[in-house]
Amino acid sequence: MRGLMMDRPLLISQIIEYAASNFPDQEVVSRTVEGELHRYTYRDAARRSRQLAHALQKLGVQKTDRVATVAWNTYRHLEIYYATSGIGAICHTINPRLPADQFTYIVNHAEDQYLFVDLTFVPLLEKLQDHLKGLKGVVIMTDRAHMPETGMSNVHCYEDLIADEPTEFQWPEFDEHTASSLCYTSGTTGNPKGVLYSHRSTVLHSFFVLSVPGLTMDEESAMLPVVPMFHVNAWGVPYFGPMVGAKLVFPGPRLDGESLEELMNSEGVTDAWGVPTVWLGLLKHMRDAGKRFKSLKHVLIGGSAAPRAMLKEFKETYNVEGLQGWGMTEMSPIGTVSLVRPGDQGRSAEEQLDIKCKQGRAVFGVEMKIVDADGNRLPHDGDAFGELLVRGPAILSGYYENPEANAKAFDDEGWFRTGDVAKIDPEGYMEIVDRTKDVIKSGGEWISSIDLENAAVGHPEIAEAAVIAAAHPKWDERPLLVCVRVEGASVDKDGVLEYLSEHVAKWWLPDDVVFVEELPHSATGKLQKARLREDFKDYTLPTA
Repeated sequence: MRGLMMDRPLLISQIIEYAASNFPDQEVVSRTVEGELHRYTYRDAARRSRQLAHALQKLGVQKTDRVATVAWNTYRHLEIYYATSGIGAICHTINPRLPADQFTYIVNHAEDQYLFVDLTFVPLLEKLQDHLKGLKGVVIMTDRAHMPETGMSNVHCYEDLIADEPTEFQWPEFDEHTASSLCYTSGTTGNPKGVLYSHRSTVLHSFFVLSVPGLTMDEESAMLPVVPMFHVNAWGVPYFGPMVGAKLVFPGPRLDGESLEELMNSEGVTDAWGVPTVWLGLLKHMRDAGKRFKSLKHVLIGGSAAPRAMLKEFKETYNVEGLQGWGMTEMSPIGTVSLVRPGDQGRSAEEQLDIKCKQGRAVFGVEMKIVDADGNRLPHDGDAFGELLVRGPAILSGYYENPEANAKAFDDEGWFRTGDVAKIDPEGYMEIVDRTKDVIKSGGEWISSIDLENAAVGHPEIAEAAVIAAAHPKWDERPLLVCVRVEGASVDKDGVLEYLSEHVAKWWLPDDVVFVEELPHSATGKLQKARLREDFKDYTLPTA
C-alpha cells in the first residue's frame, strides 16, 4: 500500500524561488573579478536566473545539454547554477587549475555545448579553443565595459545576453532523477572521472547537511564558501544556503589571507568553508597583522585532514570552532562532520580536540562500513580498521561514461569504495587511518601517514608536512617525512624527531626528514602524494 501523499519532484529551481519568496531581501555579496564589491538580494538572484534561463533557451540549449563554467565564486556563477539546471540542462563546473590535457579531456568527454568563463580565464580558453570539439560558443562573464578583445568565435557578453530577457520564467517540471550537474574528479591517476548529480541527490544532500546536529545555519548566518564553486558545487553551500536564508558572501578571485580577513570582518561572516591550505594562509595573516575575527564562529575544514595545531589555534587564539568535514566528489560531497557532542562539552580541551581530529559521524543519508582484504565486514569497535565503503541516495551509482572505472569502484553489494582506510568507534565516529595507496607497510605492520603528518605540523616551526613510504631492505617500507618550515624557522631533522618522539610510537618515527620550500598540491588544494612518491622514488634512507 502506497502512502496518500502528493508526488512532487525535488528540483533545484525550487530552491532559488523559495529563497526569493521567503528571504527576498537577504544579501548575496560578491567580490568581483572586475574589482568592485557587488551586492544584491535573493530576489535579484532569482530574477536574473530567470533571465538567463530565457537566454540559454534562445541559444538552443536543450534538456540534458552540458553547459560548462570556468569561473570563481561570484553572483553570476550562482545564477548559472540555477538557470542551467532549472531548464533541465546540466551545469558542468570545470576546475581552471587543471593541466591543459585534463581540461581538454573533460570538455570533450562531457561534450559541452557552451562555456561560461570569467575574465581571468579568457587567455586559457584562447589557448585551448582549437582542441575543444563541439563547443558552440563562449559567454564571457562580465559587462560590455569590461569585455576583452578576443579571437575566439561565437563569443557573447554575459550582461548583454540577459539584459533584454523577461524577468518571469515558468521553470519546467521533470523527473527529479534528471541529471542536474557534472563535476570531474581531479584525476590523480589516469583521466578525470565524471560524477553526474541529479536534482534529487542535490536537494537531499542539502537537507542532509542542514540536519547535522550542532552545525547551525539559519537566516542570521553569513556564509563564505572559500571552497570553489568549480569543485563539487562548493560543498553544496549555493544550495543549502538559500534554503535557510543565510547571507552568502562570495570571495571571487582573491583568496589570500588578507583579502579573506577583510571580507569576513566587513561582511559579518559567521561560517567559512575551505581546505587546510587556505586556512594556513589566513592564520598566518592573522598572526602577522595582529588581527582578530569580529563575527566568525565556525570554520569547516575539508579536502584533507585538518591539522590538530590548526584546530587548536582557531579555538584557543580566536575562539572559533574549527570543524572537520570528510567526503568525496562522489558523495556530493559531505559524508561526515566532526562536532563535539553536548555530552562531551565538559571534557578537557585536549580531549575535545581528540574528538575534532577524527573525521566525525556520518550525516543522515550516508551509511558506512569497513572491510578487510577479503571484503569481510569489520566491527565498529574503534580498534579494527579496513577499507571504508559508503552508500546512500546522494552517492554516485556509477561514473559518467566510464565502465572501466565503474568495474573497480563498487563491491558485490553495490557499496562505493572510497579508497580510504578507516576505523569506526561504537558511537559512530569515523577516523581515516590513511588512503589505501598511502598507508606505510613496515615489517607487516601499518603506519598511518596522516597521523604522522598531523603530529609533525604540531611542531611550532613546521608549516606543512607530508609522509610517504620509502623502500627499505629489511622492513620493506619506512616513513620519509617531507616538511616545509615556518618562514624564518631553523628547526632541523634532530629537532623534528625529538618532538615526534613525544607524540608517536618509537617504531613510527620517520627514518629521515627532508625540508623543501613547498609541497605539491592538486588543483583542488589536496596534497599530491603521487608526485612526492615520484620525486623521491630513488631516495635512499640513511637506515637502508
